[in-house]
Amino acid sequence: MKFSEQWLRELVNPAIDTDTLVAQITMAGLEVDDVVPVAGAFSGVIVGEILSAEPHPNADKLQVCVVSDGHEQIQVVCGAPNARAGLKTSFAKVGAVLPGDFKIKKAKLRQVESFGMLCAEDELGLSQDHGGIMELAADAPVGHCLRDYLGLNDKIIDVDLTPNRGDCLSITGLAREVGVLNKVAVKFVEPAPVESVIKDAFAVVLEARAACPRYVGRVIRRINPQAVTPLWMVEKLRRAGIRSIDPVVDVTNYVLQELGQPMHAFDLAKLSGSILVREAQDGEKLTLLDGQDIELKAGTLLITDEKGPLAMAGIMGGQSSSVTSETRDIFLESAFFAPLAIAGRARSYGLHTDSSHRFERGVDWRLQRKAIERATELLLEIVGGEPGPVTEVKSEENLPEVARIRLRHARVNQLLAFDMPAAEIEEILSRLGLQLSAGDAGVWDVSVPSYRFDIEIEVDLIEELARVYGYNNLPVKTPMAALPIKPIVESRVETRTMRRTLVALGYQEAITYSFIEAGLQKQFDDQYDAIALANPISAEMAVMRTSLWPGLAKALQYNQNRQQDRVRLFESGQRFLPQGGELVQENVIAGVIAGSREPEGWTGKAQKVDFYDLKGHVESLLALGGAAQQYSFASASHVALHPGQSAAILRAGKVVGYMGALHPSLIKALDLDGPVYLFELKLETLANGRLPRFSELSKFPESRRDLALIVDEKTAFDALRTVALKEGGDFLKEVTLFDVYQGQGIEAGRKSLAIGLTWQHPSRTLNDEEINGTIQAVVGALKSGFGATLRE
Repeated sequence: MKFSEQWLRELVNPAIDTDTLVAQITMAGLEVDDVVPVAGAFSGVIVGEILSAEPHPNADKLQVCVVSDGHEQIQVVCGAPNARAGLKTSFAKVGAVLPGDFKIKKAKLRQVESFGMLCAEDELGLSQDHGGIMELAADAPVGHCLRDYLGLNDKIIDVDLTPNRGDCLSITGLAREVGVLNKVAVKFVEPAPVESVIKDAFAVVLEARAACPRYVGRVIRRINPQAVTPLWMVEKLRRAGIRSIDPVVDVTNYVLQELGQPMHAFDLAKLSGSILVREAQDGEKLTLLDGQDIELKAGTLLITDEKGPLAMAGIMGGQSSSVTSETRDIFLESAFFAPLAIAGRARSYGLHTDSSHRFERGVDWRLQRKAIERATELLLEIVGGEPGPVTEVKSEENLPEVARIRLRHARVNQLLAFDMPAAEIEEILSRLGLQLSAGDAGVWDVSVPSYRFDIEIEVDLIEELARVYGYNNLPVKTPMAALPIKPIVESRVETRTMRRTLVALGYQEAITYSFIEAGLQKQFDDQYDAIALANPISAEMAVMRTSLWPGLAKALQYNQNRQQDRVRLFESGQRFLPQGGELVQENVIAGVIAGSREPEGWTGKAQKVDFYDLKGHVESLLALGGAAQQYSFASASHVALHPGQSAAILRAGKVVGYMGALHPSLIKALDLDGPVYLFELKLETLANGRLPRFSELSKFPESRRDLALIVDEKTAFDALRTVALKEGGDFLKEVTLFDVYQGQGIEAGRKSLAIGLTWQHPSRTLNDEEINGTIQAVVGALKSGFGATLRE
């Protein structure tokens, strides 16, 4: 928002210079973007009056003017099309200096002498307008210094307000802030109610009561359409970045800048029936004031009459009901529109106006009648007319309520890190316009004024105290807080530990997208129907992943396409599973390996990774929690895995993951260099380990017995191991598989498994009789459970 420093100082005038004022406003949270003079640097320019303007004898586009400076008549050659007798304008006499250090000298134009220059606005640095020389008011004092007459020793301050400070989108709001910061009284504009002269009123009906809970209007008849906007108003508007149009529009714009209340004026003769505030229907059309024809969208808030739309509420008026130079009777509008009803609407039509900018941020919901009275006061002064009574229609239940907040002194001191005196708290909040009443000891009940709609909770009040007190005046302290030490669950394995383990095994961490292509998702998981995105970025990111494998497989493909022949990747993240109409987000860790077992070297022939390389990596993860013996591997089928090289990983009989070789069809579809092996495990299961427990090392020797068992070729060693541990007694430490044999001497469909069983007692040496008895129990259990026989 741009504003004139002179205008601000008319309302509040602290004894500080411009630089201090700017710094003060910025430190209060209202950042100043720019400070520029209202006019260029010039001198020697006065108010001149053109006494006569005759055609130049030697040039069609030039005129020879006789200009009075109040003392003498001076000849000036001018090319402006609006130069005419009787016009008062800006006159740079010989010796004057214009912006850019341009000095005015005596000159001869087409054989006619010229003793000065009649200036356009852009030549004085007032604006970009070069359509003609300046046209000053008829009562402008001839010979008076132009800078003094127009008050050009002023600066325009451009403030960049945060969205929550809509209360400062007016000169009154800014003056209130400056007054608070400097403890200076503010001369607020308080218009007296204007008595109605006529009884004419225009009916108003609120259909969209929630979107427009208050609408205030007034009829003014028989205004003077030939009136002109006074210079002081034109200048204030210009310095706020607003171009003067006509007195009625200028007054509504002036009230907008002065009080912060957007207004609109309708040509009463162009209205029919009554004003109706309602939402638009699809297909309705409106021609805006800027000439743009728009097709309205359903839900857009409108001001209409019996004939149709008149204006987009809170955004822009329509051309059909606009005030023109022929207008004699007007209907003034001042309304409160709920921010949510206006927010985003202007942008949806490619518009942005001063009104929408304010309504989107919030306008004082008690300001509408005051704005009508102020606009009426100004209009009667400028264009005359006969005002009717003020019409106000409102919906009390939809109007905002006055916020009441409980403020604790202890909380203020805690957040600001120092003891702010209670008297200073009361003084600052009172200057801000808040009403305080004492409650319990050290507690205030605070009533927030309607223009501070950004203050809703206790910390908002404390922020105001810090802002007005001065952020640079707050003490610098190291924050202190009670931070209890979070207990470490010893049985829990942290995810970072799993990551470090995989990194130590040669893996690199990958981060892939949570959204994948629907067809790829089906190839990797036929158990779940992935949730489709309503508005996907692309077809390759259409569904939410139910497994990390598709992303890792694509990452492997990317690397192999760039000549990376040994790849080990892992990822920890979420998969998204639809269950019972709900979305379950499950944390998992997954990995993929492909290529050679070891990095390239001279020590041996490169060998490809196999199933048991992956199994060893998975077992390293399972062992982190100290509960490796609780896990088991079972042959299982999976749509993404090779039928003969896939396994489910179980804990307490429940599947917690899968591992195996990637299915040949997927290797072909993705054009991968196989074989490729993958695993995926539930993180929560992995993280839940066994509580560490001290176990003293035995001083006594181990006893080992080896068995060669012939079993069915489909029997897994893990099943034999489980039975052996159960039957081997309390002191059986380890069951190891050290040889597998099929071939000569072993019948078809059978295999030989050589296993080693190791016992150790913590306090004595086990004797042969104890070991032999236990071996017989183990062999008997294996024979009955698996049909195992000892190999001869």
